[in-house]
Amino acid sequence: MPTPAAVAATTPLATDRRRAVMASALITFARFGYHKTSMEQIAKAAHISRPGLYFLFASKEELFRDAVTQSLEEDLNEVERILGAKDRALPERLLASFDCWAGRYVGPLAQDITRVIDDNPALLGDVVDTAPRRFADLVFSSIAARAGRSEREAAAAITQTMISASIGIKHQADDRAAYLERMKVAIEVLLE
Repeated sequence: MPTPAAVAATTPLATDRRRAVMASALITFARFGYHKTSMEQIAKAAHISRPGLYFLFASKEELFRDAVTQSLEEDLNEVERILGAKDRALPERLLASFDCWAGRYVGPLAQDITRVIDDNPALLGDVVDTAPRRFADLVFSSIAARAGRSEREAAAAITQTMISASIGIKHQADDRAAYLERMKVAIEVLLE
């Protein structure tokens, strides 16, 4: 039998409200950390009553998991859209995709969100593994589509090297512009 929160989540208004609450929750988790964040703090940040919050989410764990999953799904859907836009050159599409996946998470608050997610993998379930794999698959497919048959194996290595470069640059860059500048160079070099 579904919980009241699950039933409430099925109405369009509740779905929009859930999305807004999850966005506020991510920022609150980033600010205070998962363990120090209370449902009361999230309710205040989301401009909703605490009982209203519990009506939408049965627990802090559920809210955290759903918020991270929603954010990753939105990112992946946007990456898929960007990579599918064949009217743009591949290097441009790849840079925009890496910006969506990682670049927008460069900076103090964004790093805090990443840290909260990295520090609490057990709460997230398999999305911690499936989302990065899906991103890698999308990048690989775009690179492989451009490559000839003999270069498909190289496409896998190029994909993994781009992802590794992105991770390193993300942790070294002071801001999103610096991330994008360096990632653009990495993409150009790897696609030569």
